[in-house]
Parts: sequence; C-alpha cells; structure tokens
Amino acid sequence: MTATRRRRPRRGSLERPLNARLYRSTFLVLSLPLLVLAFSVVQVGGLPQPQLPPAFDGPGAHALAVDLATRYPDRVPGSAGASQAAGWFRDQMRLFGLPVAADTWEEDVPGLGKVKLQNLWAVAAGQSSDAIVVMAHRDDIGAGPGANDNASGTAALIELARGYATTQGVQPVRAAHTLVFLSTDGGAYGGLGAARFVKRLPFHVVATVNLTALAGKGAPRVVITGDTPRSPAAALVETTAKRVLEQTGTPVVRAGFFDQLVDLGFPYTLYEQGPFVGHGIPAVTLTTAGERPPDAFTDRVGALDSARLEQLGRAAQQLLGSLDQGLDLTQGTTSYVWAGDRIVRGWAIELLLAGLLIPFVVAVVDLFARCRRRGIPLLPALRSLRSRIFFWLFAGLAFYVFGALGAWPSGASRPINPALPVAGDWPVVALIGLLVLLACGWLVARDRLVPRRPVSDEERLAGDTAALLGLCVVALLVLATNPFALLFALPALHAWLWLPQVRRGAPLARWIVFAVGLAGPAIVLISLATRYGLGLDAPWYLLALVSVGYIPVPAVLIALGGAACAAQLATVAAGRYAPYPARNERRARGPLRELVRTVVLTSRARRRVTEERRRAFGG
Repeated sequence: MTATRRRRPRRGSLERPLNARLYRSTFLVLSLPLLVLAFSVVQVGGLPQPQLPPAFDGPGAHALAVDLATRYPDRVPGSAGASQAAGWFRDQMRLFGLPVAADTWEEDVPGLGKVKLQNLWAVAAGQSSDAIVVMAHRDDIGAGPGANDNASGTAALIELARGYATTQGVQPVRAAHTLVFLSTDGGAYGGLGAARFVKRLPFHVVATVNLTALAGKGAPRVVITGDTPRSPAAALVETTAKRVLEQTGTPVVRAGFFDQLVDLGFPYTLYEQGPFVGHGIPAVTLTTAGERPPDAFTDRVGALDSARLEQLGRAAQQLLGSLDQGLDLTQGTTSYVWAGDRIVRGWAIELLLAGLLIPFVVAVVDLFARCRRRGIPLLPALRSLRSRIFFWLFAGLAFYVFGALGAWPSGASRPINPALPVAGDWPVVALIGLLVLLACGWLVARDRLVPRRPVSDEERLAGDTAALLGLCVVALLVLATNPFALLFALPALHAWLWLPQVRRGAPLARWIVFAVGLAGPAIVLISLATRYGLGLDAPWYLLALVSVGYIPVPAVLIALGGAACAAQLATVAAGRYAPYPARNERRARGPLRELVRTVVLTSRARRRVTEERRRAFGG
C-alpha cells in the first residue's frame, strides 16, 4: 500500500488565505526610502572655539556648591528651605550687580500637592535682544542635601554669571546676545520650572544650556531628548561635544542609536531641556549622571568631584562663548538620530517607517478582497471587534474616573521623578478595585462574544480579517500623530499578519507569532525598566504618566484601539472566538436588561413578602 502524500494547501484557500507572494513583492517599494535614508546621512560641524580662554573658577564653584548643600539641604519645592535657597541665589547675583527677576506661581506637584514655586533669573544685556539661556534647577527631593543634583549646577551657573558682573565700577563684558542665567524651581519634579518658563517666555530664546549634576564621577553626558519628537539643532549638540572633549579629554556620552529612536517614538526625559526642545528651542543638558538623576540619599558633599566640576564649568563657559560669537541660532528644532559622528535625518526615518506600513496594508486589503470574493460575511466580525473596542474604552474611562476620585497620582502633566514614592508604590487596593470593575464590565460584554455554537473556519478568518483591518486604522492614526511611534506598532503588524496562515498549525506556533507582535509595547517598558532604573515598577510608572496627563489622551485612545484588535486576534488564536450573534441567536434580553429585570423583580418580591408579613401580624 502506497502512503498518500500530504498535499500543501492551495494558495488562497482557508488554510493559506494570505497572499505571501504579494506581501514579499511589496517590500520592493522600500528601495526608494532606503536610498533616501542613505543620502540623508550628513556630518555636522561644530562652531569654533571662542577667542578668550576660559576663566571659570573651579574651587570657587565647589565652595558655592558646598555652601548651598550644607546650609539648605532640604530644598523641596514649597518648603522653607526652598525659600531660603532662593534668597541665597539672589544674594549671590546681587554681588555681581545683575538684577534678578522672579516668577512665582502655584503648581499641583505629584506627591506634594499644591505648592508655591519660584523661578529666578539674572540678565546680562547684550548687543542683540535674542537670548541664550543658561539654567540649573536649585531644588531637590529632600532625601539628601542635593550636593551634586543640583547644588553643583547652581554653583556653576553663578560662576558663569560672574564673568558678566559689574563690580567696582568696571564695565562688564558685553556679549553679542542677551544672556539669561535662570535658576528654576521644581526641576527635580519633572522640570516644572523649565516648563513654566517656556510657557511664559519673557525673551526670544534662541538656545538653552542646562547644567545638572556636574560634579559626579561619571563620564560627561549630553542629553537632547524633548517632550515632543524633536531634536535640538545638531550644531549645538556637536559644539557641546567638542567643548567638553577639549576641557576633559573625554568624549561625551550620548544615547545609542536605538535609544534615540525610542526617545522620538516615546518622548520622555527627566531633564529640563525637554520643555525647550518640545517648544522648538534648541537646548541640551550637560551632566555627569545617567538617563536618571543620581541617587538622592548618597548625593553628599563629600562625593563632589571638584576637578570634574571645574572641567565641565570651563566647557560650559567655552560653549557659551562659541554660541554667543559664532552661531546664527535660527534653525530651531528638527528631528534626527546620531549615528557616530553623523546624523540621520528624522524625515528620512519617518519615510522608511511609513514605507514599512505598505506591505502590511496591501496584504490586509488583499485578504479583505479575498473574503469578499468568497462571500465570507465580515459584518459579524466587525461587530465583535466593536464590542471589544467598547470594553477597552470602558476600561480607559474607568481608569480616568478612579484618577478623578484620587486613586492615582495627580498633578502637573510632567514626568514623575522615579525616586519619589509615588512612582514606585503600587496602589494595590485601588488597582484591585479597578480590576473588579473591569471584570464586571467584561461579564456584560462577553455575553455577545462567547461561542454558543460551532464556529466555522470562514468565521474565524473573518475575525482575523476584521482585527487586521482595525490594526490598519490604528497604524494610520499612529502615523498621523507621531510617525516615530510606528517603531512600537510595526512588530505587531507584520507578525500578526501571519496569524491566519498559522491558525491550523501547532498551538505553540500561534502563540509564538502572537508573542512576537508584543515586542513593540515591550520596548517601552524595557526602556523605562533599564535605562531609568524602574525595574518591575515600569508598568505602574507608565500608568502614572497616564494619570498625570503626560501621556496625552489621544495616544491612550489609540493604544486602547490596538488592544481591542489584539484581543480579538488572541481569541481567534486560542479557539475562543465567536462572531457577533445574529438576532435569532441572542437572548431575549441583553445582559444589562437582564440585570435590571432581575433587580426589579427581586425588589418587588421583597416588598410583597414584607406586605404579607405586615398583614399576617395585623399591621
């Protein structure tokens, strides 16, 4: 007896519904974006050195940092120490004959409530009204004296201002630009002072240099991430790197290529250049810390590196001189990614990411057309997807309602310092309450989603197709809001496209394909967990960013829509999918009506029993 040979399923059949040949051939359109990307790589030149040598007083700056950290170790916004530190800064600037202006306001700070904050700045008038801002925050979180973060930056700021002082009748150096020496409040709480200054700009600012934690043991680092998918002028970044290298002999550290892509797709920074870059103003942060500010408890005076403070102070002074004498700062902000000593233009990366959408969209449209040709009804599958979207929207609404009731952190829509208790303390009781509410909501929604009869292969294919069409809409919304965020969506799009193809394979293969699609959201969590030291608290921290509004509502809605599509694909892969039931397949009353009917009947029965008992006892 001859063994029958197993035939491979025919293309276009229910077992192989995806047109793999069309999908592969569509990748040829990426040749143009790749060619454009290759030609968009350019080398950036920095500005020349200033004519005058640096005159930064390192020991004097170290003494100022020690004085501030020792006299006012607790500089939490709104505290007495914060007010005294502000007076100390005024006194230092008064010695230089520089007038100090103030901006005082109240802010709802996560973990502190509504407190009073104050920005202070001194101005050295220049030949032009265009301003270059040098800034440093003077507050801390109170867990330590904040010697490095940020008494060192404040001390360097004061020492830089000394070069433009009016003392003993000597005329100060007159710069080409107006120089603003800005001391912000709330910098350790998400850059509140910088965000306030940007919102109410009293100057036409053309560049900003932020000084934070300059006296640490780490290598010099330049941070360029903004609150929006933008990057500061590349010439500013390159000039900063050159001035630091000249003074320290150490190349500056920047985020890697992939980390920069993640920062453009999910704009997030703990440093104060973020609001400026997001507002279109070129800005960089110079620091010796990592992506996350140094640990507050160990940030003591004895750990200050005086030599490093002097080196970076000189670098900042030379950078200020270069910007003042040699740069027409009209470029503003664009977007790009550093690759070694060259940059890749952001628009070319956006074009490539958008091009990677084309094979997925073409394959899904072809799959939709095949379902139509075979007469497979898609409306029940779309209604099933609609029910899942409603459930996920209900989940999002419930989260915001819990936040309005005070269950989650609230305050200004700024990044929460990971060192604060509010960033790592999971509100377990509130989260359990939210999960219970969502479980009740799911019990209502699942009445129309659970299988009540055998589901055919055509209906399963329709369920996959409807979910993939939904993902097309989600991807286009991502493209319209932030093309760089496609980095997190593309793994799901191209992996889950093959779920209809492997539906009849081994269950392990289906779940591997589904798990690969989750790589995109995992990138965000892994970045928060590793780069910012959040570890297993990263999921809750992400929810906390949603609760304070740092992650905007449109982005949340897009994510919830993607979650609904993923849920439908998961149910099909698990064999638990059912199309939305026809009218004759539904119960006479839906789950909500059935619940209301049960409550009404129970209430009537109790009243009837009470009335009968009253009559029995002669009432």
